[in-house]
Amino acid sequence: MATASTSKKRKRDDNEDKISFALSSQPKSQLGPVLVNFPAVKAPKSTAFDCYQTEKASVDEDTQFAALPTLVAGETDAVDFFSSSESRRASVGSRYFVAVHNKRTKTTTIREAPLHILTHQVKALKSLKPAEVSTLQRLEARAALGESFGTKKAKQAIRAQERNKLDVSAMETVADHLQESIQRNTQALPSREEAQATADSSRLIPPYNPDAETPSEIYSLHSIIPEAEWKTLSPSAIIQVDSSKERTALLSYQRSNWINQHMDLVCASPSPSRTHVKTLMYISIMMAFRNITFRKFDKLIVYEKLSGVPSIIIDGLISRFTETPRGSTEPQSTSQTETLLLTHMFALCLRVDDYATDTTLIANDLSQKGPTINALFKSLGCKISKLTMHDLKRLGLPDSAGETKRAVLSTPLAFPKPRVKRRA
Repeated sequence: MATASTSKKRKRDDNEDKISFALSSQPKSQLGPVLVNFPAVKAPKSTAFDCYQTEKASVDEDTQFAALPTLVAGETDAVDFFSSSESRRASVGSRYFVAVHNKRTKTTTIREAPLHILTHQVKALKSLKPAEVSTLQRLEARAALGESFGTKKAKQAIRAQERNKLDVSAMETVADHLQESIQRNTQALPSREEAQATADSSRLIPPYNPDAETPSEIYSLHSIIPEAEWKTLSPSAIIQVDSSKERTALLSYQRSNWINQHMDLVCASPSPSRTHVKTLMYISIMMAFRNITFRKFDKLIVYEKLSGVPSIIIDGLISRFTETPRGSTEPQSTSQTETLLLTHMFALCLRVDDYATDTTLIANDLSQKGPTINALFKSLGCKISKLTMHDLKRLGLPDSAGETKRAVLSTPLAFPKPRVKRRA
């Protein structure tokens, strides 16, 4: 009986099948592999290609070669191959890598590579210029294609376009007649200066001086408060009292923080400005008048609630800031008269504030939104902006006041331009 020979099986080494991966140790900016794609004509294998950097850029060691603006180009006897403009777009959102495996070290080295989509150009056709085609020829060719291969709907659209086409030669005989008719009909139209003057005169603001050189000359005091009404105001009683509470009790409108603060500030001076006190008194009367006539105008109620105000002032406010409808004898307050009243009031506020008014406080007093009040100040020619350091020093305000936007009136006077509506 034959004896079976015994043999030891060699144990499998687990390390033999392991492959390690590593990133390329070459500098990132050094020329590396490039991936190219030939979507149309493919170059012969013997064609040599070069890689060029298309833009000068500062290159350091951390710059990726794949991120550099490069161009791949090569040529044969008949055709030029080069990177197309689609190469950059093709790489957006994608990254490509090339891996090289070393059987001896069992290491696979990986490096990022840019993708270039190549296009080509026949050398013999470089000198040929494209045929010049006019717009009319292009339209005619397009219509011919539509008539031959278009759908029924497309053919109907082509015929409709042909019917609506103008015959320019037929218009030549009436061109002079049309021009004369246009000139005759436009003679009555106002000039640009006249149209601007009409627009300025219709603004819901006090009378103004467009040629003013200083802010104080733009809106004169007596163009807002008639001199006859101004003379009836007596500031003595307010100046003589000592407390803020007593001063507020003498005002026609007592719930305005803006008026109360300014009145206290003016009266705290060793020699209070009678002009400022009288102006604040008139602003208080205007606020009270607006509050009374805001919802419904009743002349008897106005006189009753403003019993301490001279009647000449009440009559003046009624005549300037109300309207009497056609066929009626009773005046009424409208949105336009209210706007006119507010702009007159704000022009006086600017005078007291040395032409830099905090609009937030006034908006709270009038229970209005800030942008609404800012728009009215802008209609007076103000700009809503933060004060500069020079303005803060001029007004005697602390540096912290520079964080608050104010309505600033300056010269030359410039009104906001009307917004142009965009086409939908």
